[in-house]
Amino acid sequence: MTLLITGATGLVGSEIVSLLLENNHTVHYLTTSKDKIIDKPNYKGFYWNPKQGVLDESCLNDVEVIIHLAGASVSKRWTSNYKQEIIESRIDTSNLLFKALKQHPNQVKQIVSASAIGIYKDSLTEVYHEDSKQFGDDFLTNVVLKWEESVDKFSLLHLKVCKLRIGLVLSDKGGALSEMIKPIKLGLGSHFGSGLQMQSWIHISDLAQMFYFATQNQLEGVYNAVAPNPATNKALTKSIAKVLNKPLFMPAIPKFAMQLVLGEMHQLLFSSQNVSSKKIENQRFEFQFEDLEPALKDLLNT
Repeated sequence: MTLLITGATGLVGSEIVSLLLENNHTVHYLTTSKDKIIDKPNYKGFYWNPKQGVLDESCLNDVEVIIHLAGASVSKRWTSNYKQEIIESRIDTSNLLFKALKQHPNQVKQIVSASAIGIYKDSLTEVYHEDSKQFGDDFLTNVVLKWEESVDKFSLLHLKVCKLRIGLVLSDKGGALSEMIKPIKLGLGSHFGSGLQMQSWIHISDLAQMFYFATQNQLEGVYNAVAPNPATNKALTKSIAKVLNKPLFMPAIPKFAMQLVLGEMHQLLFSSQNVSSKKIENQRFEFQFEDLEPALKDLLNT
C-alpha cells in the first residue's frame, strides 16, 4: 500500500514512517523544504507550501491512505502571532489536501488525522469517552475543534475519516518526557500544583502502531489515542524519579510561577483529562505498554 504522510519528519511522524517501511509499504511525504526531498523506490518526498497554496500533486499517485500529522507545536510560548500559526498550520494544510483531492483523480480511500485530547474540558472527576461533548472553552479546545472540522469535510469526497485524539506522548527522542526528566535528573524535580491532574499518556511506539492499525482496519470516526491506565501528574513525576533512581524532595511547583514563565501555555501542565481508551480496545487494538512504569523503563533504558 502507498500512503501519503504530512508531518513525516516530526516526533510521531518519524516513528510511523519507520513502522510503515518495516512492513513493506511505500511512503510519500510532504515537506516545505526542497532540500529534504528524498527519492527512493519506497520513500519519496514531495514539495508543498500550505501558506502559498502550493502542492506537488504527483504526491497523490497510487496513494490509498493519507496520514495527516502536520501542525505547529503547541509547546512554544503562545504569543498572539504564534497562536494564529498553531491554528493556521492545521487548517491550511487540511484545506490544501482537500482541494488537491477534489480537483484531481485519485484512489485515496481514507484519511487518518492527528487530533488531541485537549478538546476535553479540564476536570479532576470526569472520565472522557469519544462521544463526550464536554469540551473546554480555552484556546486548545478551539484549536482542536477547528482542526477536526477541517478534517471532517474529507467525508464529502467519500473518504473514510478517522481522527486520533492523542494524549501525552512519551518518547525518548524528544517531546514532553525529555523536558520532564531534566530537573528530575538534577534532583530538582517536583509535581505541578496539587499534582492531582490526570495525565492521559501513550508510549510513542503504541501511538505509531495505532495509526498503522487504523489504516489496516480502515477505521472511521474518533478514537482516543491514550494508554488504558492514565496517571496523576504526581504519580507520573514519582514514576520517572523511581525509574531514574533519583530523589524527589522539592516542594510542588505553584501554578502562578509557571504562569509567569510560560504565560497561557502553562495550561498544558495543569489541565486534567482522564481519557478512556476502551473504544480502540474494543476494535481489538492491543497496547504493548498499558502501564506507566514499564513504559518509562523501556524509554529510559533501565
